[in-house]
Amino acid sequence: MESQEKSISGFAEAEKEIAASAGVVAAGTFVSRIFGFVRDMLLAGIFGASFTADAFYVAFRIPNLLRELFAEGSMSAGFVPVFTEYLTRHGKEKAKALAQASFSVLLIIVTAITIVGVLFSTQLVGLIAPGFLADREKFELTVTLTRLMFPFLIFISLSALAMGMLNSMRRFAPPAFSSVVYNGVNITMLLVLAPFLEAPVYAAAIGVTCGCIAQFLILLPYVRREGLSLLPERWRWPWPIHSGVSRMGRLILPTLLGLSVTQVNLFVNTFLASFLSMGSVSYLYYGMRLIHFPLGIFAVALSTVLLPTLSSQAAKGDLPALGRSFSFGLRLVFFITFPALLGLILFRTPIVHLLFEHGQFDRAATAGTADAVLFYAVGLWAFAGVRVVVPVFYAMQDTKTPVKIAIASMALNLVLNLLLMFPLKHRGLALATSLSAIFNFLTLLFVLRRRVRWTEGGGLGGAYLKVVFSSCFMLIPAFMISKQGLWLEGGAWVLKTASLALAIFTSVVVYVGLQFLLKCEELHFIAKVIKDRFNGRGKPL
Repeated sequence: MESQEKSISGFAEAEKEIAASAGVVAAGTFVSRIFGFVRDMLLAGIFGASFTADAFYVAFRIPNLLRELFAEGSMSAGFVPVFTEYLTRHGKEKAKALAQASFSVLLIIVTAITIVGVLFSTQLVGLIAPGFLADREKFELTVTLTRLMFPFLIFISLSALAMGMLNSMRRFAPPAFSSVVYNGVNITMLLVLAPFLEAPVYAAAIGVTCGCIAQFLILLPYVRREGLSLLPERWRWPWPIHSGVSRMGRLILPTLLGLSVTQVNLFVNTFLASFLSMGSVSYLYYGMRLIHFPLGIFAVALSTVLLPTLSSQAAKGDLPALGRSFSFGLRLVFFITFPALLGLILFRTPIVHLLFEHGQFDRAATAGTADAVLFYAVGLWAFAGVRVVVPVFYAMQDTKTPVKIAIASMALNLVLNLLLMFPLKHRGLALATSLSAIFNFLTLLFVLRRRVRWTEGGGLGGAYLKVVFSSCFMLIPAFMISKQGLWLEGGAWVLKTASLALAIFTSVVVYVGLQFLLKCEELHFIAKVIKDRFNGRGKPL
């Protein structure tokens, strides 16, 4: 009995730490997203949905793809579980040596890729956006922007390594808020450089590279503060390869394939959108940016703090604790993302209108972007669910299963793209992405349920029903505001902002109030964590 009580107490403490840490990451991500939206508003005002904007977003997609492969995704899949295991079993000095060896190998790989990318930018752009070949000026601008932004890969990869170290040490605040620095430098470059350049879009490209350099540099003092370092005292060629790095490589290779499948989906969307009407690439970009707002704040935040906890539990062989942590994360992310999904669908036009419809971004661009938001939002719950399910596989050092399912999802996405793009244009590409994400999430969940018998699996249905029920009533004020003719008129920005803010606030109050009456565990848990934080009983993060 005493052992069982200790186990329950340990579960509760783990859940509390996860929720508190996720709150810190969410706060950092929220501030970063706000800065990101300021940057996007500047870009939209200066370039609209023109060929210049299309060129910038296609060019940025190439190094951004490699960031997903060699930075954020691979660090989560390979580095964090192995580094956490070294911390848990071998101590900080061994983990420090592993981090330094990883830094050397990563620096050599991403530098080589960057050099190749700069040299072959013309071929890369021709591959990803062949529709641009019909407009020579647009094509050459995309190539130049690609070359300016490729060094971004080096520093964002090194930043991801530093973030992985800090997250493994349960230091979540510095990595979360470092993205604010990145976006801040982006904004500064746009405001300061753009007026003096013949092609103002070059300022945006320079800002991307300089921003990630600043992000990396600001993380280094926090790494040293934890008694760790990236740079060895004497750098040498990393051969023979550290055994821990070799293990990471075995974990990362399948993950690279899986992430490349996801990115292939985005490349296919860009490839096909380049043949559609001008602005289609930009509509999809701005639409996905709005989807990434709740996704990044909540799902990615929860995924970030779950992985070290799950990895530690897996290293100890504590599968019951792992299952409970996963179940808790799944309930918590659905509690937040499902109402966000409905809110985005109803508020899509007011939000796009307020954020982007300025300068060169006209009413047609608002309509096109709002349509993209609608069809992306259909899959928001699945995008978020994948972010919570996949770390469980990573924690168990199984990176092959997500890859196999991702390949099947890619095939489905390709078929759906070809079926839907002609009748629905760019809307069909967004819908295909959502449907393939839903397939990906449900398949991952089915496989995982057969491996990990989480103790609260049966309670997920009841928690989800409460969320759906409360969300439906939340829609009433949202529907009333979104259908007003105010959003079809120009000007009156203060009135529009106040109306949208009031509608969102009222919707949140209705949702939280109903969840309180239904005695929702997630709501009471979040309230308790916030209360403890304000009372000074939370751990520093």
